[in-house]
Amino acid sequence: MVQDGRVSARKADRGRAGPACPVDRAADGTWQVHDLAVARALLRGPGTVQAGLGIETVEKLPPRVRRPVLYRDGPEHREHRRQTARYFTPRRVDEHYREPMVRIAEEQLAALRSAGEAPLSDLAFGLAVGVVSEVVGLRYSRPGIRRRLERFFPEEFGEPGLTSVRGLYWLVRQNTNWLRIHLADVRPAVRAHRRREHDDLISHLIAEGCSDVEILGECLTFAAAGMVTTREFVCLAAWHLFADAELLGHYRSADETGRLALLQELLRLEPVIGRLRRRATGPVELSGPDGPVTVCPGEYVEVHLDDANADPKAVGEEPLLVRPERAGTVGAGLSFGDGPHRCPGAHIALLETDVFLSRLFALDGVRMSGAPRVAFQEAIDGYEIRGLTVALPGPAAADRPGDRRTASALRRQPPRAPRTTSLASSCTCRRWSAPRKDSP
Repeated sequence: MVQDGRVSARKADRGRAGPACPVDRAADGTWQVHDLAVARALLRGPGTVQAGLGIETVEKLPPRVRRPVLYRDGPEHREHRRQTARYFTPRRVDEHYREPMVRIAEEQLAALRSAGEAPLSDLAFGLAVGVVSEVVGLRYSRPGIRRRLERFFPEEFGEPGLTSVRGLYWLVRQNTNWLRIHLADVRPAVRAHRRREHDDLISHLIAEGCSDVEILGECLTFAAAGMVTTREFVCLAAWHLFADAELLGHYRSADETGRLALLQELLRLEPVIGRLRRRATGPVELSGPDGPVTVCPGEYVEVHLDDANADPKAVGEEPLLVRPERAGTVGAGLSFGDGPHRCPGAHIALLETDVFLSRLFALDGVRMSGAPRVAFQEAIDGYEIRGLTVALPGPAAADRPGDRRTASALRRQPPRAPRTTSLASSCTCRRWSAPRKDSP
């Protein structure tokens, strides 16, 4: 692929021309940051708060309802992050979450072996749901948590409202999905944690005096951050490995440190979320090519992560190609954000992706049997990979004695020297515009 005259390894091309300036302004007055150093300074510095992601609706909640951590800023937010940091340290991830990751990954791959082929997005979602449930404490759910979460995070969604039939449909659907997750997943977990304290996030929230509704909000925030984004990155990383035999050879021959470095480089190149939005609460200076520019209070700033992560001044030459060796200095770029709102689950996401993919590509003859298609969610410019089907050699699942399950049945299931067949990396792309959701 060629992007702006440069060779690009990107699969999820957002279709934008390369930035002409490190900082510019959109037609609606929104400031846009494309330079990694400027973006990092903005995200780390004072003077801005979260914007977008449904925060406008969250701000309308009664004052007595505590906002999920994603929507808080200032001392209260920093204190919450300090208290919960112990759940996300590299040591805890390795000691407490590795074994569940391995178990859940093996369950998904057992389903693949049984069916013969499966949509990778289904396998990856099963992995992500299982891992986040372990971290948060959602271990007491009724059957069907994957289906409930799939309905809560559909591929396309509408804007709830009271002025049209479509708006009423989405209003009823959204509130019904909230209620289903509360009754079937969060309330059973809260009751179990109140009977016996656990060492996880829900027990921490109970100890802080959070209500069931507040715990529901936090659980859904972590579901969006830890389940949906991990699913997309697993699919995107696998697509790169299936399509590039040399890259796959590098991944297979590397130790865990080397594999994680390669995954960080892929995430730098292909950030799942393409845009972060902030609102200025005071004057904020941004470094521009002709000197600093001032963002006035109330104005919005958008950080274009895909541009910042491809800033050659920060990441080196050929920023649109995969170079695993640069991960030692730039990591995943700004793909996990930066500053007070940097994603706390970065170590979890990378490790569970490696645990799953290293086992997937150890399966004899595994191949990509469907051409992926890419869509984008306009509110955050996030990509979604669908149509990527993985298959194993041998008879189809429907032809196997005693096994009549189809690949779609995987949605209802719980979470040696290999030989892999690669397939061409052709894909179809589409962009759809989803209005901002009215709830987190």
